[in-house]
Amino acid sequence: MTTPCPLELDVRPQLARGEEPFAAIMEATDRLQPGQSLRLIAPFRPAPLFSVMANRGFGVSDRRRPDGAWEVVFAPLEDAVLDPGLAPGSTPGAALWPDPSHVLDLAGLMPPEPMVRILETLAGMQAGEVLFALLDREPMFLFPELAQRGHEWAGNLAPDGMSYRLLIRSGGPDRAVHHG
Repeated sequence: MTTPCPLELDVRPQLARGEEPFAAIMEATDRLQPGQSLRLIAPFRPAPLFSVMANRGFGVSDRRRPDGAWEVVFAPLEDAVLDPGLAPGSTPGAALWPDPSHVLDLAGLMPPEPMVRILETLAGMQAGEVLFALLDREPMFLFPELAQRGHEWAGNLAPDGMSYRLLIRSGGPDRAVHHG
């Protein structure tokens, strides 16, 4: 039995039009044949997508192409065993970060309030300072915002599965991007 060729999806045109490609990526994933990989081409490293795909049983390998785009291959894992430690997309070495200087308990707040409060807090933090946040769910839409602003993150579900724990190391206040 041969492994099918990877399904390729280039999301650069969608992003250039200002469209969010997440739904198209999930649709492509749903169309994959057993054992087939998804090759994603994007203008940036889509680290937030890594945990989504890991939860669907895919491993990830990525590389920057000579044209500057990122090529990410999501390959199905045999009998996917998910790492019980940090979520995929987390920054390696986060265990070596300093203790958090800021703590936010955002449980019970409705989106987008947790993201707004985290970004406001980060805007006033110095580079290297660490923020700890407790949330009701994995903040998928926050991860691209953190990456765009130059912050690093590491997170996972609490052992009881009822909350999401997130550490963010500030890239510094001058890295913030203001919209609107």
